[in-house]
Amino acid sequence: MCALLGEKKNRVGVIGIIVTDREKQAERVNEILGEFGDVIVGRMGIPYRERNISVIALIVDGDTDTLGALTGRLGSIPGVQVKSALVSTG
Repeated sequence: MCALLGEKKNRVGVIGIIVTDREKQAERVNEILGEFGDVIVGRMGIPYRERNISVIALIVDGDTDTLGALTGRLGSIPGVQVKSALVSTG
């Protein structure tokens, strides 16, 4: 019924981000994450210096359009890979 009324359902999930050239891309990644801060519940980032990569895990809660925009913008950055796992919460 929600779909018929145009109501968007939120999803909760995990977004995994691997930044393969952290020195070049970290600033842009963090800028985008800041823009989407209202859907980010938690964040853990680990710089893996020996391999010059960063691994970031996000816990998110938002509608599919917003989460898709977040992953799409991050994934469009060269050297950034993004995967997500989302579930419906209602």
